[in-house]
Amino acid sequence: MEKSTNTLEQPIGASSRGTAVVNKSQNKVQGIVVNGLIAALYIAVSAIIQPFGFTQVQFRVSEMFNHLIVFNKKYMFGIILGVFLTNLFFSPMKAYDLIFGVGQSVIALLITIACARFIKGIWARMIINTLVFTFTMFFIALELHLAFDLPFMFTWLTTAVGEFVVMAIGMPIMYVINKRVRFDRI
Repeated sequence: MEKSTNTLEQPIGASSRGTAVVNKSQNKVQGIVVNGLIAALYIAVSAIIQPFGFTQVQFRVSEMFNHLIVFNKKYMFGIILGVFLTNLFFSPMKAYDLIFGVGQSVIALLITIACARFIKGIWARMIINTLVFTFTMFFIALELHLAFDLPFMFTWLTTAVGEFVVMAIGMPIMYVINKRVRFDRI
């Protein structure tokens, strides 16, 4: 029996290559949905700890979602959207946080993505990610210095310590969740 290549007999969206077009569309939709869920989780966790996420000493627990980037760089969009919407909805200094907070996240995520090309292993990538996010907290210190005239170096220290603690605690949590969910396959 000869296989038909008549395009009129194929499902809408299919090509002579079979279901490649459908699978590509499904992957795009799945990517959008997953990034939307990441953003929603980031916002929800941030809302719970809101008083501790915007001060001189920050413990924004939702920052542990930054580790998703070591599993798949496509998660950057969900993380950035989560940071943007969290700062838009909850920040007492919206304009500053939308510039400095989102900017810090974009820069740190891009650095981690660039470093991940040369670093094998999830633990090593999470350690680098933690260090990058900790170091780049100088953007947040600068923001708080400009907004509230807080001392830059001390504020960098306090925000960096908070970021380091959250990211360090987040490493084993995200590792264990990955064992069950397999972030790299979503």
